[in-house]
Amino acid sequence: MKKAATMQDISCVGKCSLTVALPVLSALGVEASVIPTAVLSTHTMFSNFTFHDLTSEIQPIMDHWKKEGFQFDALYTGYLGSFDQLELAKNLFHDFGKDAIKLVDPCMADNGKLYTGFTLEFAKAMAEVCGYADIICPNLTEASFLLDIPYVTSYDEAYVQDVLKKLCALGCKKAVLTGISLEEGKLGAYAYDATKDSFYYYQNDKEPEFFHGTGDIWASTLCGSLVQGKSFEEAIAIACDYVKECIHITLQEENHNTYGVNFEEAIPYLVNRINL
Repeated sequence: MKKAATMQDISCVGKCSLTVALPVLSALGVEASVIPTAVLSTHTMFSNFTFHDLTSEIQPIMDHWKKEGFQFDALYTGYLGSFDQLELAKNLFHDFGKDAIKLVDPCMADNGKLYTGFTLEFAKAMAEVCGYADIICPNLTEASFLLDIPYVTSYDEAYVQDVLKKLCALGCKKAVLTGISLEEGKLGAYAYDATKDSFYYYQNDKEPEFFHGTGDIWASTLCGSLVQGKSFEEAIAIACDYVKECIHITLQEENHNTYGVNFEEAIPYLVNRINL
């Protein structure tokens, strides 16, 4: 059975990070091992959430894994909340990444702004972690901070391609910009494979609402699809289609909440889509 290890936090209520990575990877037929970086009572959309840092547990977990001889087909990092955790992510890739797909989702910013608590120095350190990855999947805001370039809300295809090439110059082999819209009413992901010097763009009709955690669902789906042998392009399409289906199903519920999508109800779609 294929295996993936993911390093990110867990929110006890709210659909993001490990609470989506685990079930999505499992639905894709991948055994998911976890390195929890923190425990939160809810995700950060809520006020007054509790937070317990688990940084001190991460290296002992990895040391035990090394003693047991564990190996993984993929290593996937999501939200990392400190400089120490960025260094530990490098250790994860160094110790277990020889034969694994290394995926970094550099969760740190959106809508032109860094998340609370993050700095430009943190973004620079995150860029170094991206250099250890095979694939990175930032949104356009995160890309602007990784590259230390101005964030723009208006762009064309040439601009997107230039950003993608600069992202791969950080050291990764492939980069995907999520949340890209090159046409009114459309939304998708634009990718660059530096090993082939080739671009790929996949888009869907844009749904009318935004939901917290869909980026985590997207990255988890990409990871699981790649582990199951799908091509880079196929995995991107599956991730885009699944997230759109999750949002679509959620919007059918008259009194749907706003803190996450009903990704659970869309799992049958994902299982059929992956076609194992």
